[in-house]
Amino acid sequence: MNKVIVVGGGAAGLLAAVAAAEHGAQVTVLEKMFKPGKKLLITGKGRCNITNDCDLQEIIKNIPGNGRFLNSALRQFTNEDVVKLLNDNGLETKVERGGRVFPVSDQAKDVVDTLLKILHDLGVELVTDICVTEVLTDTEKVIGVKTKSGKVFKADAVIVAAGGASYPGTGSDGSGFKLAEKLGHAIIPLKPSLVPLTSDSPYIPDLQGLSLRNVQATVYSSGSKAASEFGEMLFTHFGVSGPIILSLSKTVAALLKANIDLLIDLKPALTFEKLEARVQRDFEQYSRKQLLNGMKDLLPQRLIPVVLDQAYLDEEKPVNQISKEERKRLVEVLKGLSVSITGTRPLAEAIVTAGGVSIKEIEPKTLRSKLWQGLYFAGEVIDIDGYTGGYNLQAAFSTGYAAGTAAAYQ
Repeated sequence: MNKVIVVGGGAAGLLAAVAAAEHGAQVTVLEKMFKPGKKLLITGKGRCNITNDCDLQEIIKNIPGNGRFLNSALRQFTNEDVVKLLNDNGLETKVERGGRVFPVSDQAKDVVDTLLKILHDLGVELVTDICVTEVLTDTEKVIGVKTKSGKVFKADAVIVAAGGASYPGTGSDGSGFKLAEKLGHAIIPLKPSLVPLTSDSPYIPDLQGLSLRNVQATVYSSGSKAASEFGEMLFTHFGVSGPIILSLSKTVAALLKANIDLLIDLKPALTFEKLEARVQRDFEQYSRKQLLNGMKDLLPQRLIPVVLDQAYLDEEKPVNQISKEERKRLVEVLKGLSVSITGTRPLAEAIVTAGGVSIKEIEPKTLRSKLWQGLYFAGEVIDIDGYTGGYNLQAAFSTGYAAGTAAAYQ
């Protein structure tokens, strides 16, 4: 019976342990935190967006950070497999808007508890509050791990699933990268992905807490269009956040040396001409009001002064005195409200880490290191990252399962 050590008790590590044990290995999970699955507990705002109910190609499309590398792993352990595993062990799931899959209970804790129950039933040993500082090797293969206390765990295979470098309070503190680097693996520079953006625009504080739905946000770098997303966003005290902003953040992080602007189309469903006609109708209806009050049907109240300011219009000016040229200027801002972007929030606040162990040094089918026999990687420690919607967890589950399966036969 092969002995397999899994370093990390997050999504990838737990599934790696499940797979290895299912395939007959003697498995020990070493987790540095007092309890496993701490980052899982905060995913999906505490509800745990387990996966996404879409086809394989759609999943890959939504993992812009080396998604194609995951093709084999995603086929070995699919989104349907994840749901079935949980359902078969007593956890009911549901599908919500955008194909997002959640536990019916809306409690991430239930997902973690279910996975721990599966490990218990399979006889997996789980050791917590223990820090792995080194993967031990002998010539061309790994032979175990050494912990901070000096204790050695012998193994035929080691799976490094220690997470990324975001939310370090959950144990995802970059330690997995250090383990890989000590073994000679190349680490692609780490950057925040799925992280809010910062802005120095003077009106940002006044818009704090304002949420916008069905808008189109487009990132421009030195005047050239870089990326665009449609959906929901949120103004914060430091800048902007929300689903579409998080999706754009990977692009922004890669362009920070350039001048970056975010243009928000507040009415993407309307062409310029149709929006101009809509504005004209509203102006006819509120012709005797001041401009600030004549736009109440178009925009949230707090946003109106900002739009008027960018259009160089006096909010106290009577609507019936607005010229055709001024109206066109207003429509231009409605189709492209400008927010200057100064950067991203720190990596520690990112949902996902972009960068990590280079995929060039990992076999895609088994997740085995190309440098060391018996060494495997799974989850966020690998240079893979996706959008929100369950794609990152699916990548963690699939790579974990594929690595665990292969390690059992090492």
